[in-house]
Amino acid sequence: MNDCIFCKIVSGQIPGKIVFETDEVLAFHDVNPVAPVHILVVPKKHYSNLHELISNEKSLVEKLFESIDRVVSDFEISEKGFRIIMNNGEEGGQSVPHLHFHIIGGTKLGNRLV
Repeated sequence: MNDCIFCKIVSGQIPGKIVFETDEVLAFHDVNPVAPVHILVVPKKHYSNLHELISNEKSLVEKLFESIDRVVSDFEISEKGFRIIMNNGEEGGQSVPHLHFHIIGGTKLGNRLV
């Protein structure tokens, strides 16, 4: 998608502070972090939402979660705890129509939703 900001980060048209990358997944710092660690994990191929991903490429789900596991290990938050958030669709709070996961940690998060 030409106007998708995450596709532009994946292609290098827009710089991103990349922390992890495979052939199919990219992880980078969120530009508006809500915690000391706030990383976005996205498939490099554009999928608008979870349903679209599952309908087309179920095997990528495992690769996304393996990437998440790698990022939390690299940022040393796997033991103390972290939050994974995926907003799906407009009513679910998804503001960028490219499937993505937020990894949030590095501080005590409490019970409120981010």
